[in-house]
Amino acid sequence: MNIVLMGLPGAGKGTQAARIVQELNIPHISTGDMFRAAVKEGTPLGLEAKSYMDQGQLVPDRVTIGIVRERLGKDDCAKGFLLDGFPRTVPQAEALDELTKDLGRELNIVVYIDVDQDELLQRLTGRRICRDCGATYHVVFAPPKVEGVCDRCGGNLYQRDDDRKETVAKRLEVNMEQTRHLLKYYESTGKLHRVDGKQPIELVTDSILSQIRGKVK
Repeated sequence: MNIVLMGLPGAGKGTQAARIVQELNIPHISTGDMFRAAVKEGTPLGLEAKSYMDQGQLVPDRVTIGIVRERLGKDDCAKGFLLDGFPRTVPQAEALDELTKDLGRELNIVVYIDVDQDELLQRLTGRRICRDCGATYHVVFAPPKVEGVCDRCGGNLYQRDDDRKETVAKRLEVNMEQTRHLLKYYESTGKLHRVDGKQPIELVTDSILSQIRGKVK
């Protein structure tokens, strides 16, 4: 099965990706991992990507797509793959369709973990970190025994600037706009399947696997 997994920040994409690839025994391929591997291997595209990243610039689609092509052509992808973080735009999605065709494969399913913005805000703004030992908590899902105090060392808990409501809301807005176009594209191809991401983790996994296995029949 060749799968693209989508979801906004806080939707639980990383957690679900790890569970799905273990169940299906296929590689989990994230954009970051692909770039790091290409740079480490010293491939021409990897070195070109590094030159952009070192300057704090976005890696152009041409380079990104080339790195994806190299990664999907490796032996461990023969029985399928799960792509996470790519594609991010409609041109990248169109390029993925072309390169999978060139590799004699087809993208089978795109799974979108659907979580509303209020829930995502709660998840992303609830994180608290200990100033002394770095332990991480969540005010709703993993609260400390005493509010504002680290269970481990008694240190003071704080909220990172990146986790403040205004910052998170802006990040979600940007991601939602980008994702909206991509969802429309995959809806038009008939490959998009939405899963309710507000369910407990195990039920989200079951829902995703049910959608994937439904495509095998």
